[in-house]
Amino acid sequence: MQKSMVLVFMLLALVAGSLQANWEDQDANQIYKVIINHEEQYSIWPADRENPAGWRDAGFSGVKQDCLNYIERVWTDMRPLSQRRPGGG
Repeated sequence: MQKSMVLVFMLLALVAGSLQANWEDQDANQIYKVIINHEEQYSIWPADRENPAGWRDAGFSGVKQDCLNYIERVWTDMRPLSQRRPGGG
């Protein structure tokens, strides 16, 4: 019984690794857009999908790393907008 459990876990690990590799390949070709919420917090979202509620386009799109680089350049203060305002905490 124990040997079969080990084989099952090994098989699951191989399948999970394969799925992860496929996901990463698809991710490399995915075009994203940078989105921003009312607190001026940034995120990336697949460009071909509607923005989640409360988020709007920030005006930049590209592959994942380009979007992340853009966010790193423009999001210089990580505090939510409500915390950056005078008296915001």
